[in-house]
Amino acid sequence: MGRHPWVFSGAIDEIEEGFQAGDIVKVFDAAGRFLGMGYVNPRSQIAVRMLAFEDVSINPGFFERRIQNAICLRRPLLMSSETNVCRIIHSEGDFLPGLIADRYGDYLVVQFLTAGMDRWRDVVIPILERELPVRGIFERNDSEWREWEGLEKRVGRLTGEEPPDFVEVRENGLDFVVDIHGGQKTGFFIDQRDNRRMIAELSKGKRVLNAFAYTGGFTVAAARAGATETVSVEISEPALNTARVNLGKNGISGDAHALVCADVFEYLRETRQEFDLIVLDPPAFCKNKHQLAAASRGYKDINIFAMKRLAPGGLLFTASCSSYVTPELFQKIVFSAAKDVRRDVRILRKTSHPLDHPINICHPEGEYLKGLLCQVD
Repeated sequence: MGRHPWVFSGAIDEIEEGFQAGDIVKVFDAAGRFLGMGYVNPRSQIAVRMLAFEDVSINPGFFERRIQNAICLRRPLLMSSETNVCRIIHSEGDFLPGLIADRYGDYLVVQFLTAGMDRWRDVVIPILERELPVRGIFERNDSEWREWEGLEKRVGRLTGEEPPDFVEVRENGLDFVVDIHGGQKTGFFIDQRDNRRMIAELSKGKRVLNAFAYTGGFTVAAARAGATETVSVEISEPALNTARVNLGKNGISGDAHALVCADVFEYLRETRQEFDLIVLDPPAFCKNKHQLAAASRGYKDINIFAMKRLAPGGLLFTASCSSYVTPELFQKIVFSAAKDVRRDVRILRKTSHPLDHPINICHPEGEYLKGLLCQVD
């Protein structure tokens, strides 16, 4: 099975009777050879999620070692005075499928996305408390993944203090407020941290458009780095209001930094404004393989519109967080957009996951984030 962490229901000949969702099982091949251990969910298309490929005891000590290893990997980030927001546990990337834990300053936000990991909830939380002391741990178990696993949704404080409505954090020396109660994902797009730093390095003296701006992460990075003008376009008014707060916290104000509540596709179709740098960081257009064709069309259209709005020699940073859109396919989509607008486009840099979002090399599905920094002549 190549140490892939997922066993699909169609690949299973037999599951012994009596197992409940979340039970630990041993997996054998057709010849009876032992393959590994994981937790089962008979109602899920991913019937078994593998925890180990050796015959080991799956007990509190097992989870303690995995969590300690994950925290050790993040030690440089955890010691930084410039950044106090990072992902602590990244599911399959840390060999703990179904578990997400994000640090936001003095608080930890966790997600138990699968029936198997949810069964170990009361073991995992005390380990996290002990290994990473925080003021409080908050759960954001409101993902649709839990519905697919037959789990109820839950949001609220687990241990320690109730976090405020907006938690204050620092990233790359910049100040942000994060809505961990109701924001997207666990409140902030932590995985774009390195790319925000890259955009800051490129923004001085430029007119910058941040499309799908959410709470203004790229905008703050560009403006503080010396962009002469920024325009942030976001369809969610609450997110845009948070972006306004984030700009203010970093001393950014004035007519040169516009916030526009609008659909990005419509905005780019209608505007005639020209930019030197455009950031496209849309939500996932493709959440299952059946949406791939429509998603590819959407990515192509948005890149066409953006390329038309760039000044000669302008820069486009375009990203996709759809795991079904592979890096190879994404590059083909951007190539097709460049061909349609008849402009010369060069790839200056390819980006992927930051250090705190590792990818299990046996789990290519985990490589969801990909980005291209392009020059458009």
